[in-house]
Amino acid sequence: MKSSLLPATLCCALAAVPVLAAAAASTPLSAALSDPARPAQEVQLDALRKPAEVIAFAGVKSGDRVADFMSGNGYFTRIFSRIVGPSGRVYAFIPAQQLANCSASETAGTRAFEYDARYGNVKVLIDAADRFALPEPVDLVWTAQNYHDLHDAFMKPIDIAALNAAIYRALKPGGVYLVIDHAAEPGSGLRDTETLHRIDPESIRAEVTAAGFVFEGESALLRNPDDPHLLLVFDPAIRHRTDQVVLKFRKPG
Repeated sequence: MKSSLLPATLCCALAAVPVLAAAAASTPLSAALSDPARPAQEVQLDALRKPAEVIAFAGVKSGDRVADFMSGNGYFTRIFSRIVGPSGRVYAFIPAQQLANCSASETAGTRAFEYDARYGNVKVLIDAADRFALPEPVDLVWTAQNYHDLHDAFMKPIDIAALNAAIYRALKPGGVYLVIDHAAEPGSGLRDTETLHRIDPESIRAEVTAAGFVFEGESALLRNPDDPHLLLVFDPAIRHRTDQVVLKFRKPG
């Protein structure tokens, strides 16, 4: 993600095991990934983003209510739509700050759901980030590669504590909050959110658990020990191969 002042190039568990892969092949996950309506450029990212494995880690299933926070061009929204099926619901949330300060191309895919009958179980919501609210309690709130942006200039003003509290309220008791993001150097806190688009995973944990969530676990699916954590995530030397954390939090209940 980027502010309108940044260059265009800046805009934007467990290792998989055979048992998990076999399970995914026999569930709606495989059908979701094979959806012919998915854009080719998104399908090409599957090998790197590992959607089947990370979504299985989150526990999404048919009939679920899912919120995709800062859904961008809808990469995960499309997959969720097919997994939850006609008895489920997906809420694609675009922060008003992102619409105001970023290129329209960053959210065009999500905004197109409003006119795409193929994804009739998707509803697009727009509001200020810390006024996040949903029409009904959900089973999962998901955000991928975006949490660091909440600390950046283009998203201000924003109250991070208020946002995480709103996400807590939006979830059913026992619901999951799943955060994927680019890892910064350990101990760096929020230092690199604006410059490198990275965040110290411990900062995410501290902010989210302060809202009442229980940290349930971390998946190593997207970790990359060869990432030096010193490069901008859009640098060609590391793009799509950054060291990423997948953190799973749960609302008690």
